[in-house]
Amino acid sequence: MLDQIRRSHGHSRVELADTTGLSAQTVSNIVQRLLDAGIVEEAGRTSSGRGKPRTTLRLVGSSRYAIGVHLDPGLITVVVLGIDGDVVSRHARATPTAQDPSDTVDVLIQDIEMVLTESGIDRTRIVGLGIAAPGPIDVHRGIVLDPPNLAGWHRVPLRDAIAAATGLPVVLEKDVTAAAVAEKWTDEADGAQNFAFLYLGTGLGVGLVIGDEVVRGGSGNAGEIGHIVVDPDGLPCACGLRGCIAVSCAPLPLIEEAERRGVIPAERPDDHPTGVDAAMTRLVALADAGDDGADELLRRCSEHVARALAVVSNLLDVDRIVMGGPLWDRVGQMFTDTIPARLDELRAARGVHPVTVSGTVLGSDVGAIGAACLILDEALTPRTTSLLVPSA
Repeated sequence: MLDQIRRSHGHSRVELADTTGLSAQTVSNIVQRLLDAGIVEEAGRTSSGRGKPRTTLRLVGSSRYAIGVHLDPGLITVVVLGIDGDVVSRHARATPTAQDPSDTVDVLIQDIEMVLTESGIDRTRIVGLGIAAPGPIDVHRGIVLDPPNLAGWHRVPLRDAIAAATGLPVVLEKDVTAAAVAEKWTDEADGAQNFAFLYLGTGLGVGLVIGDEVVRGGSGNAGEIGHIVVDPDGLPCACGLRGCIAVSCAPLPLIEEAERRGVIPAERPDDHPTGVDAAMTRLVALADAGDDGADELLRRCSEHVARALAVVSNLLDVDRIVMGGPLWDRVGQMFTDTIPARLDELRAARGVHPVTVSGTVLGSDVGAIGAACLILDEALTPRTTSLLVPSA
């Protein structure tokens, strides 16, 4: 019910009964509970031809909030999200270079408290906190295992550490899955029910929604595309193959090749993601300024990404591909210019149905927003026993 109200930006009771298949009385009972709880409100009347005007319902954005935290190896983002999906406060900073996870956890806690204070929100309206982190993760125990781009992070109990410090219910989710959740949460009611979200950050991954349900896999670690081969003559990968997307398109190998070719100077003191990210910014700026070497590298990267997306599309037969993440603000234009046509050439079902390719409207905050959406989904999922109006 809430999902229909949110995604349609307002439904009447009659429309809710039509779209959910519930009886008019059940809809009326549930709506009354939501009105009493202050989660929805009546937002005026609409007329659609003959008959009595209908009262439209909408979410009360200030009724409930969730905190979303995105831990990317290169960037930490914290947002406070209202139940209506609006970001009311945010903060972003480079991930600390120290390899001791406790230092980064301390920074996360400081940023969470700072964003909460700056928002001025009554803490009793905060229903929980979601964390999006690079995989692999242990979803059930809330542990970040050994992410390849987070040095020193060996079996870190991140969920429980944040919960103890904030006193809030905390959920840990893989970053690519959180990004897919964010896209699903903000999508229109009639949006595509089968899509893949290509996450572009320190690493690359895919979040999946099939049949309007988020795909997490058996352990919560679905979406690893790093070892799809996109260049058989490419660099050797640690998995034993050559030309995997992890060694062809991820920021670090791309920057290393740019430095070997002399496209950009080798000025980085180390391989920490913050330095790699700064180098990516320089590489994209050169391509935008007309540098042939930078342009060739990025276009080859987009070709490889299109090949990986073709594998995903052919395997899962999605209707839409969305791209986003911390790198999207820089590579987005080139990717949207080059990937759709190449992807269409490589798709097996191109004669059956189209696949739309677009960038997310949520920008680089998509992981943090998705983490917050996880909390709102969990906290506000209706339970039949709790939403019936008690009898007198």
